[in-house]
Amino acid sequence: MSKKITVLGSTGSIGRQSLEVIAACGMEAVALAANSSVKLMEEQARTFRPSIVALADERAAADLRVRLADTNVHVLSGLEGVLEAATISSADTAIAALVGMVGLRPTLASIREGKRVCLANKETLVCAGPLVLEEAKDYGAKVYPVDSEHSALFQCLEANRDRGEVKRLILTCSGGPFYGKKREELAGITVEDALKHPNWSMGAKITVDSATLMNKGLEVIEAMHLYRMPVEKISVVIHRESIIHSLVEYCDNAMLAQLGAPDMRLPIQYALTYPKRIPGPSTPLDLWNCGPLTFGTPDLEAFPCLALALEAAKAGGTAGAILNGANEAAVGQFLAGKIGFLDIPVRVEKALAQVRAVQNPTMRDILDADKAAREIVR
Repeated sequence: MSKKITVLGSTGSIGRQSLEVIAACGMEAVALAANSSVKLMEEQARTFRPSIVALADERAAADLRVRLADTNVHVLSGLEGVLEAATISSADTAIAALVGMVGLRPTLASIREGKRVCLANKETLVCAGPLVLEEAKDYGAKVYPVDSEHSALFQCLEANRDRGEVKRLILTCSGGPFYGKKREELAGITVEDALKHPNWSMGAKITVDSATLMNKGLEVIEAMHLYRMPVEKISVVIHRESIIHSLVEYCDNAMLAQLGAPDMRLPIQYALTYPKRIPGPSTPLDLWNCGPLTFGTPDLEAFPCLALALEAAKAGGTAGAILNGANEAAVGQFLAGKIGFLDIPVRVEKALAQVRAVQNPTMRDILDADKAAREIVR
């Protein structure tokens, strides 16, 4: 069970909820890191009094240093500062909640210190899963999932000691704000439309990924690595209510599911307290009033990003890094109003077609694939 924690990405949605859990469970935040949110980081620093805080943006860090001059909080800057927060010796646990490929190096840094890593940055495993998990093994680090779906799978698999008995992992998917729409109906989708998720409150990038179903595709690749399952043994089911967070089907056709209110504080807390369960701040599920639970099949024609992710999962190697890099760049263009909603999968598909996937990649191969994919999208 975690006691002293560094939160990488503390000003984001997962980071803020992580701090709620830390406060409610009597834990200590010893280091915080983020990109550039000066005002919120100042508030967090004054509330939690960590030893260090780090902002990747140099100007933002300089501003924060002035704001916190009356405290004993040490302010660091740049990637080096974030890496120092990731490796601070007083922390036994790191919550990896930085968004995107930028989270890979800090997550690896925490792993190389042998810390418990509560992983919310799915891009780390999508782009470099085998490498990351091999380093975790080498350095004695434990990696626990924070995504609600992967936490659900982890909890359901606790009932099983022989992975050979697992028939299938089933990831649930809300379907996002455009569930039921045909491809032609998505042509005029605006950024504002895409950011209206029906069940979850998340950052802009992951909310758009949920709208395109790319988020679920990334989770399929993440599940392959976390649970060492081939893509053929992983399925996606539309479950609009987000009450069942995922399921495991066993060879005898029994299914185990994990249920809960759509509240990220529960999987965050479980990653921090495993193998123990303790009272916490998450919302209890009211079975008597949650309504009927429904299930459906994803529409891969209307939402081709999921199909592209499944293709990348089968290709292996650096295909995950190509997929992720292209998607991050395309979503950034969409959020900036430079391309349309339906242009996102077109650009991702182009990158997957033009950048050669390297098998058994080194870190350099992964970074090169990411860079090449982004250049094609731009």
